[in-house]
Amino acid sequence: MHIQVSKSQIGRKRKQPRSSSGPANSTGTANTTGPSPSSAPSTPSTHTPGDVISMPALPNSGSSSKPLMMFGTDGTGALTSPSNQLWDDKDLELQADVDRFVEDGSLDENVESFLSQDDTDPRDTVGRCMDVSKGFTFTDVNSVRASTSKVACCHFSSDGKLLASGGHDKKAVLWYTDSLKQKATLEEHSSLITDVRFSPSMPRLATSSFDRTVRVWDVDNPGYSLRTFTGHSSTVMSLDFHPNKDDLICSCDGECEIRYWSINNGSCARVWKGGTTQIRFQPRLGRYLAAAAENTVSIF
Repeated sequence: MHIQVSKSQIGRKRKQPRSSSGPANSTGTANTTGPSPSSAPSTPSTHTPGDVISMPALPNSGSSSKPLMMFGTDGTGALTSPSNQLWDDKDLELQADVDRFVEDGSLDENVESFLSQDDTDPRDTVGRCMDVSKGFTFTDVNSVRASTSKVACCHFSSDGKLLASGGHDKKAVLWYTDSLKQKATLEEHSSLITDVRFSPSMPRLATSSFDRTVRVWDVDNPGYSLRTFTGHSSTVMSLDFHPNKDDLICSCDGECEIRYWSINNGSCARVWKGGTTQIRFQPRLGRYLAAAAENTVSIF
């Protein structure tokens, strides 16, 4: 289909834009299921930070910690972009687009570029997106129906050979990246899974759930969880492994509570406030922990 734009249409007057107007318990425990790991879980911990990990002094339980940096927004808004009406045969809609290009000051370039695509099949761009300036292309290589329920999270192992997914069916699934064939299904959570994370240095996978627990799995022997950490008073929303301290894992819940867990001791090493949506350690160094809560991102 070809569209002609007359000089009378281009010369019409521009249209004016429309205006629009309870603190949790500081202790936590880890339980094991199946064959016992090399170190058995302990009772609720009263260890000091030095007993478990070598970390900078952090605020005690129940105290409010000020982050090193905070990023937030004071207001909310929505940006909307007008849909491309040049494919419609209606004269009024065509005129609206012409007026918009006139306002942009780029009528000559835009009309030519849009009309040059008339003979292009829109389906050619499905599953592909390219940044022309960098020549970087996304192509749909493979996909799999991971669950009959919603999938909420996924993560690659550090070597890229495995992919983990989890969601509303209460299961975490390990996939071989190249073939997307299932390696194992992890089924011990009693509610939907909110986050899955591989350890960057060990064959371990951690999962968090609405059931208020964090579980750690051996990727090579995923038949049972090595650790089950309990202590969060509400839904565990996110978790992450420390990049170079194999023993350390961190999690946050819906009540803004962040907990450090010792995998070896099976105990909670630290508790403080600061994150409800997601937490992530700084890669490689692990000096900082970023925590998202409502409209703020804090760096501890």
